Amino acid sequence: MQVIETNLPGLVVVKPRVFQDERGFFLETYNEDRYREAGIDCGFVQDNHSKSSKGILRGLHYQITKPQDKLVWCLEGEVWDVAVDVRPGSATFGKWYGVTLTAEDKTQLFVPAGFAHGFCVLSDTAQVAYKCSRPYAPNDEGGVLWNDPDLAIDWPITAPTLSKKDAALPPLKNAKLPT
Repeated sequence: MQVIETNLPGLVVVKPRVFQDERGFFLETYNEDRYREAGIDCGFVQDNHSKSSKGILRGLHYQITKPQDKLVWCLEGEVWDVAVDVRPGSATFGKWYGVTLTAEDKTQLFVPAGFAHGFCVLSDTAQVAYKCSRPYAPNDEGGVLWNDPDLAIDWPITAPTLSKKDAALPPLKNAKLPT
């Protein structure tokens, strides 16, 4: 397993070791001891799985008083995954990082608590899985508008399909931030 630091402290790209031959492949998507040794030690308690069509954008989401660490990867297709530092007082507050996740290369993104997270689908369909360190709490949801001009995220699509909730998210300067 290779762990690649990003320009945002705590946010890392993980390249799991993949064993591939004529039969297919095998990999460990998560091994507590190995991930702990790599600095990812957060006690995951919930797994999520979504399927979306091309042009769908989900995000940018976080929880306010019960922030979650997330380990994200793509099971089918291709997505562009984004994390934004929304930790008040952070030296990288408002900065973002984006990475393409594909079912083919099996790269993962570890998104620490205090980051907003979202992705857009680049392939015809995509399935995304992620582990969370805390259960989802609907009444604790926060978020930031995907195209907030102050963030200037370089999304690879210009007119995504959004949920009504995501379309109504505030810009970062008006968002209720994680505590």
